[in-house]
Amino acid sequence: MMIEQPNLDYIKEISGGNADFEKKFLTIIQTEFPKEKQDYIETLEGNELEESAKIVHKIKHKLGILGLTEGYKLAVKYEEDLKYGNTNLKGEFLKILQSVEEFISKIA
Repeated sequence: MMIEQPNLDYIKEISGGNADFEKKFLTIIQTEFPKEKQDYIETLEGNELEESAKIVHKIKHKLGILGLTEGYKLAVKYEEDLKYGNTNLKGEFLKILQSVEEFISKIA
């Protein structure tokens, strides 16, 4: 599976050309995502899979805002899998999180 890259053009599109809306989306990604990623990793390492699923739920919406269609779909499946104790998609999900982290560092 090729990892999609976050798409600034998509953010511009969904903000409807409203610069304030676009800035708000980017601020949400920059401020909330790093903490959610860290919380996800900690809960997964602590085998708190139900809590991990809740965090994946939050992250999936940010993936949608970033135009990561396949990442969003994977997060939907992974969220459900975690509820049943299945962590098979962990590696793919971490790759997506890394691509978002790289995106954030470029726009900072």
